[in-house]
Amino acid sequence: MSKAADKGKTGAVKVLARNKKARHEYFIEETLEAGMVLMGSEVKSLRASRCELGDAYASVQNGEAFLIDMQISEYTFANRFGHEPKRPRKLLLHKREIQHLADSVKRDGMTVVPLEVYLKDGKIKVQLGIAKGKKHFDKREDEREREAKAEVSRHKK
Repeated sequence: MSKAADKGKTGAVKVLARNKKARHEYFIEETLEAGMVLMGSEVKSLRASRCELGDAYASVQNGEAFLIDMQISEYTFANRFGHEPKRPRKLLLHKREIQHLADSVKRDGMTVVPLEVYLKDGKIKVQLGIAKGKKHFDKREDEREREAKAEVSRHKK
């Protein structure tokens, strides 16, 4: 088998950044994968896992989806050809996916948050979650469930 044919079958995924806060703050109802339009220095910085997803969200403007407030730290060796750390980045999605995101955001209390940025088959992808915000009591309930599971696993050992 040639290297080109073998390359497509790997499917290896390397997680570059994960938004742990999103699963705590939101109920994730649906996920989808999107590509991003990036500059060369952003790719280099992402490969070094220098990314923060904490306050990031996605929005639809003029029929295009953008990832806003995701911080990719500047690549130190990029000289004057660097990038702005918090610039809006265009998401690569099909029209029907963009329309689905726009319709979801119009619903009450829904938002689109990035869950993970990862490297898949040599391309940088972002996993988006269509989410609904949790109330304070929902967060406490999740914490109780997590503690109960930990207690059960301790007793099994």
